Amino acid sequence: MLFDKFKEMADFQVELARREVKPFGAVTEKIISATEGIVEGREVILAGTNNYLGLSFDARCIAKAQEAAGRWGTGTTGSRLANGSFSEHQALEDEIAAFYGVDHAIVFSTGYAATSGMCATLAGPGDVILLDADSHASIYAGVTLSGADIIRFKHNNPDDLAKRMRRLGDRAQDALIIAEGIYSMLGDVAPLKEIAAVKREYGGYLFLDEAHSMGALGATGRGAAQAAGIEDDVDFIAGTFSKSLGSIGGFCVSPHAELEAIRFCIKAYIFTASSSPSIIASTREALRIIAAEPGLRDTLWDNANRLYDGLKALGLAVGPTASPVVAVQMTDRSITIDCWKALLEAGVYVNMVIPPASPSTNFLLRNSVSAAHSTAQIDTIIAAYADLVQRGLLTPEQAA
Repeated sequence: MLFDKFKEMADFQVELARREVKPFGAVTEKIISATEGIVEGREVILAGTNNYLGLSFDARCIAKAQEAAGRWGTGTTGSRLANGSFSEHQALEDEIAAFYGVDHAIVFSTGYAATSGMCATLAGPGDVILLDADSHASIYAGVTLSGADIIRFKHNNPDDLAKRMRRLGDRAQDALIIAEGIYSMLGDVAPLKEIAAVKREYGGYLFLDEAHSMGALGATGRGAAQAAGIEDDVDFIAGTFSKSLGSIGGFCVSPHAELEAIRFCIKAYIFTASSSPSIIASTREALRIIAAEPGLRDTLWDNANRLYDGLKALGLAVGPTASPVVAVQMTDRSITIDCWKALLEAGVYVNMVIPPASPSTNFLLRNSVSAAHSTAQIDTIIAAYADLVQRGLLTPEQAA
């Protein structure tokens, strides 16, 4: 039957309802601040929002959004190719291109549309795409639509990428290589210096998704490529507004003038209504703040290191390095559900991730850190995990 393929998920939802737990789609009834809210009736510390710099609740961004809504209305009601290209959209494209030190930028309505749209369009039938095996679902969706030959290389493994490029022979010159800056599930950072070296040796074009690293890494917040010193080797950088910029939307920037022609070939751009003026206005202000206030990144990393070190000291299986994403890896689904529920009851909201969303067969309790978190809030999160350990609900043996 048509619905048979959904039975496993339907059964899982029944199990969650029986256990009176709602880790997916938990309803936030109120936002108190960038780091506090009421979720499923409980006042909690928000540790699962990707609000890395806390700008979703910044008074300056809110004021710009309110002003834009009053001036431009609540929405554009059309695509960029129809009636939805406002001067504010163009201004943001100019500003984000200048932020990255390039001449060309496209603004998309969502980050998913940016990565999937670009990956579906840049390469086509007869071309080759090499992508990191742990790439985001939006990247996989895009490359599948492209019609190109798709080759996966081992996660964060430049040697495996080089081996596969060698096998391509002359085709490597025009291959599209796809990687990410910070990977969203475990928070690990790509070895971009080594990946760039492979590109320089064998050719190809490098597409980098900086969704989780833009604003968090780099001397001026441009991301992992800036931090690694390899920006000149990157042909296309895509990202999102829904992480460090605190709104919703996506972008792609490039030094290649061809991006302006590519714009009119991207279905995810052509056939989607453009972002509302209030979103564009708050994003422009957030971009200005990122460039002007590097101290936000310092605070973010102080918090990230504090949480990572605290959970690691409890013997929990965290990712390979500290980053704004700190995930505890688990091997048992039932225990993961119990731990998620216990954390919520303790006043800490985190993300629960299950396969195939997680990059392996493990389950995750995924924490995201913000510059807006206080030291006391970070310590409260650690204490909530420590309580799980003390109660025997979570042990190093139960973690991966």
